Amino acid sequence: MSTPTGQQAVIITSGLTKRYGRIDALTALDLAVPNGVIYGFLGPNGAGKTTAIRLLMGFIRPSAGRAAIFGHDTWRDGVAARRELGFLVNAESLYPDLSGRDQLDYAASISGRPPVLRRRLLDALELSDDALGRRLGSYSKGMRQKLALTAALQHDPALLILDEPTDGLDPLIQHAFEEILRERRDAGRTVFMSSHDLAEVERICERVAVARGGRLILEAAITDLTRRHRRTAEVRFAGPVPASLAEQPRVTLVRQEGSHATLAVDGDVTPLVRYLAGTDMTDLLLPPPRLEDIFLELYDTHGVNGATAEAAGTAISTRRRP
Repeated sequence: MSTPTGQQAVIITSGLTKRYGRIDALTALDLAVPNGVIYGFLGPNGAGKTTAIRLLMGFIRPSAGRAAIFGHDTWRDGVAARRELGFLVNAESLYPDLSGRDQLDYAASISGRPPVLRRRLLDALELSDDALGRRLGSYSKGMRQKLALTAALQHDPALLILDEPTDGLDPLIQHAFEEILRERRDAGRTVFMSSHDLAEVERICERVAVARGGRLILEAAITDLTRRHRRTAEVRFAGPVPASLAEQPRVTLVRQEGSHATLAVDGDVTPLVRYLAGTDMTDLLLPPPRLEDIFLELYDTHGVNGATAEAAGTAISTRRRP
C-alpha cells in the first residue's frame, strides 16, 4: 500500500480499534506511515497513543481492525513484523540487577543482529564505559532512558517505534539524540514516535498524526499544516494603512495604528504578499505558525474549548530552547 505522498507504507493500520469493556481506548485508526520519514504521533494523555503503539508491537490484540508492519499483521504474525524493528521499552522495566552492558548484550541477542551503532549511541548520549559496568538499579532516570534508547537503536533497525523517547533527557542530550534520528532517516530508516513535546516534533518530524480521545483528528505533513493554518502578520507602510487592506481575501485586520497594521491571515499567504507588493509597504513580518498554536486550534475545532483547551495545551509540553 502507498501513502498519500506516493511512498511505500511501512506501517499500515485500518480501522484499528481497542476497547476495554465499555471504554474505547482507540477507535478506527487509519494510518499509512511512509518509508524514510520521522513521523510524530501527537495527543495529550488519554489520546490513545500508547494503546496504538502496544497494538503496533503486537503486545495486545485489537478489538477490531488490523495493523501491519512491512506487510505482516502485528497480531497474527508478530514475530515477522518485529524482525526489522527497534522498540523503546519503558526505562522503568529494565532489569535492575543487570549491568548496563549486560542489558545491551541481552537486547542485541533478542534482535539477532550485531549492535553496529552501539558505540555511536553511547558517545552521543554520553554513557561511559564505567556507567555500563554498573547495575541498572543505581542509574538515574535519565541514564536509564539513555540505555533504553541505545538498546532500541544499536542494531540499526529499519523501523523505530519510540514512545516518548526524550523523556528524562537534558536539552543537550536531547539535541544529540535528534541528530541521530535525522541520520537514520537520511539512511532510509523510518521513525514512528509519540511525544508530548510539540517543539521537538516541530524540529524533527516530516509528518504528524494528531489524536484526541482515542480518535484520529488529523494527519498531515508539517509543512502543509503550517501553510494552511492562521498566521499573524505585522505590516508597516510609508503612509497610512490602505483602506483596501481589510478587503483582501482571508485577511482580518486585527489592529491599526497609524502606518502599522496587525493582520490575521487564514491559509495561503501568497495573495496577500502579491497585494502588498503593489503598495508602499516598507516592512513585513510574517512568521510561520507554531505547532503549538495549530494544535490548540485543532482541539478547539474538534470540541475542546475554554478550560478544557487550556488543559489540553498544558498536557502537551511546548518548551523551546532559548
